[in-house]
Amino acid sequence: MATPIGNLGDLSPRALEALRSADAVLCEDTRVTGALLARHGVSVPLVPLHEHNEAAQVPRVIGRLAAGEKLALASDAGTPLMSDPGYRLVRAAIAAGLPVTAVPGPNAAVMAVTLSGLPPHPFLFVGFLPARAAARAAELGGLRAAERAGLRATLVFYEAPHRLAEALAAMAEALGGDRPAAVARELTKRFEEVRRGSLAELAAWYARHEARGEVVVVVGPPAPEAPAGEAELDARLREALAAGISVRDAAAAVAAATGAARKAVYRRALEIARAAAGKAG
Repeated sequence: MATPIGNLGDLSPRALEALRSADAVLCEDTRVTGALLARHGVSVPLVPLHEHNEAAQVPRVIGRLAAGEKLALASDAGTPLMSDPGYRLVRAAIAAGLPVTAVPGPNAAVMAVTLSGLPPHPFLFVGFLPARAAARAAELGGLRAAERAGLRATLVFYEAPHRLAEALAAMAEALGGDRPAAVARELTKRFEEVRRGSLAELAAWYARHEARGEVVVVVGPPAPEAPAGEAELDARLREALAAGISVRDAAAAVAAATGAARKAVYRRALEIARAAAGKAG
């Protein structure tokens, strides 16, 4: 069940009817979902389902579904599973042969891409970066390695407002300060704002101005690069292979990114992979 991300008028009639007809509503926070239901005069049992209890709750929920109950799953805001609980439950229900469907609606990531002015396809939803600087840098480094191997996608991140400035600075360092980006916050609410600029400009702005509310960061794809020489091809291949990309996929991505002949790049990727395996042995 997708629920409003700010504007309570975004709860669809279909979602409201589904909530009314449910035997129970699984929710991230019973206080948040309870307030939403009370506003619409809906009274159904609420069952907590969040990151700390999902593993324990899943078998119980599957038992209720197998007994014929109809259960709705809602997160605090937006679409469940998108950086919210529910993935393990959906997998378990599918594995048990139980029917699963969804009522679509608000999603902050999609809305931010729509408003960013950046290329919408393809886009890669990353979700929240790690809070610790070292882990965040490692994840951003992996994304940059994939880009050097050929990934050309708009990147979408969720971020906490108190970490926004340092996250933007880390993105600028790892991905390039001149990368076009947008920061969308308070989407659908009264003080909705989308600020656009380079990563360096946005990092500087939010270093001076405190962010409030829910935040989505959208980063445009890297600019096309000049044709790579042999040394650069090797560097790209080594970086992609070190990031855990298979030989075949690394070669295909590097060939696509550089315009080099795919067969030649694949042969070179095999040579590099074999040499690395020989050293490891």
